Formats: sequence, structure tokens, C-alpha cells
Amino acid sequence: MAALPELLVDAHAHIFHRQMPLIDNPRHNPQYDFPLDHYLAQLDSHGVQFGVIAAASPWGDYNDYTEEAVGKTSRLRGTGIMHPGKHYDFAHMSRNGMNGIRLPFIGLKQLPDITSADYQKLFRQLADHNWHVHLHVEGKHIPELLPILEKSGPRIVIDHLGRPAPHEQPGCPAFKSIVDSVKRGKSWIKASCAYRIGAIADAHFDSFLAELGPERMFWASDCPFVGHEADVRYQQTIDWLDARLPDEHARKLIFGENAYRFYFT
Repeated sequence: MAALPELLVDAHAHIFHRQMPLIDNPRHNPQYDFPLDHYLAQLDSHGVQFGVIAAASPWGDYNDYTEEAVGKTSRLRGTGIMHPGKHYDFAHMSRNGMNGIRLPFIGLKQLPDITSADYQKLFRQLADHNWHVHLHVEGKHIPELLPILEKSGPRIVIDHLGRPAPHEQPGCPAFKSIVDSVKRGKSWIKASCAYRIGAIADAHFDSFLAELGPERMFWASDCPFVGHEADVRYQQTIDWLDARLPDEHARKLIFGENAYRFYFT
């Protein structure tokens, strides 16, 4: 394999410690700490210059630790979780390197109504502050949600290749919806989490690249691989993408330049 590009940006990772307050019935409850210094050590050991901390659903809108950590270094940006109808200090959070919210809809039995007045106000506030919406949901729900988000104002990042199910081949409704949104200039895609998605991840990534080119995708590790800690290593997330990008131009964009422009400029 060719050498990796000089600029590497990990567009999705999590940091946490066990004292952080959990929501009721969280999807995960890690029994270990993965604090800021552990993550920075991972970046350093793999030659990655910048990272993006993604809010994780077990801690709800307790964004305090992420904001504090991201605010300590210019190497990081962060997304939070925000509940519609609550007040958040966007200006203060922006100064600390936060620039988006994550919609943690994965695994919900019923999706919230994002057409409600409170959600629409929240999305308008995001757009006003040049923040983005980071959508984490099963692929089957994406055709329903994307058109609403597009009309609401903020930029959109699709998590983990759209989280296709094993039977959802490229060309399925979610895939088509994502492709159309990217072509309209509304959305970006995280090339991440292949280890959770399974074999179908390869086909979806390859098809997104063929349909859209490399300009709207970001590489991401999903470190520390919550629930799969014993099975996945950071280098594997690099190797998976590296093997799928023989073109030097595409490698530079997806491994670093796209995410740097989106999150850091």
C-alpha cells in the first residue's frame, strides 16, 4: 500500500469516564474510562493530527466533558446531544470547539417528530451558528428524515455509511436518498463503522464513491469501539479504508482534507 496522506483527520470518536451521568436504560454502559489523554495518545501513535469527538447516546445531553476536553486543544472539534425545547449557549460552545449536534435515533422504537416546533427551532439555531446535524439512525429511516432535515437549514452528516442492514444493498431507498441529498449539496457521509455494519459496508462505500466521488466523505475510526473493544484495533479502521482507495487524490480527500475543511475551517 502507498503511504498515507500527510493530513489525517479522525472524524468520529468518543471520550468518556464512568462518573458521567447515564440516561435511563442506555444502549451501552462502558465499565472503563476512555478520557481525552487516551484518545490523543491513539491519534499520536497513528500519525493522526486532528479528531472529532461525537456525542454518544448513553450520556444524553451531558456535553460538559466533551466540551471541556475539546476546548483544551485546537486538534479537536466536537458534537453534542441537545434536547428540543431546552436552552443551550451556542456561542459559548462554539468558542470551545463544538460545532454540531448528534441525533441519536439508532435503536429507538419510535422516532421523535422532527417537524415539531421545538425541533425546527433547534435546527434553525444550528444553521444560524453554522453548526451541523449528525444523524445516527438505521438506514430504513433515512428516506423519511433527510427531506425534513434538508428543509430545516443546517448541514447534515450521515453517520456510519447510513447504517445499512445486512440485506440492504446499494440502490436501496436509504442509499438513493443519501446519494440524492449529497448531490444537492446538503449532506456528507462518514466512511466508518464497517466492523459494526458487516460485509455490506464494503459494497456501500464502493458504491457511494462510484456515484458521488470522494469530495463528500470523511474517514472515521469510531474509537474506542464500544461493545467491540476486544475485536477491533485503531489501525484496522485505517487499513479498511486504505484498501479501498487506490487513487491518491481520493485518499487525500477522504482521510483528511474533507474533514479538515468541514470541521476546522
